[in-house]
Amino acid sequence: MSEADSETVHVEIKVVGKSGQISLGKRYAGKTLRLERRADGTVLLTAVAMVPETQVWTLEEPHRSLIARGLAWAAGSTPHETEVDDLLAAASQKTASAGARRR
Repeated sequence: MSEADSETVHVEIKVVGKSGQISLGKRYAGKTLRLERRADGTVLLTAVAMVPETQVWTLEEPHRSLIARGLAWAAGSTPHETEVDDLLAAASQKTASAGARRR
């Protein structure tokens, strides 16, 4: 018995209706499922999450690691108020000094 077989909790018998449909119950209502038809005639349904193409980059390196690092930092950091004027002044100083170095 494989590890996947040992995790099986509940087995049901379903009858496919004349229209080719089966009911999985309300637990799966609205879910997106991946249907795998195997050569031996078995069918495997797996619940999946879909990612919009515009957000796939968040799952690829180096972005994935950078996002994880940022989330870890945020979880371990205490939030505090930011003085926007001080932040803008610091950013202006950095921009000015970077421009002076390029000349």
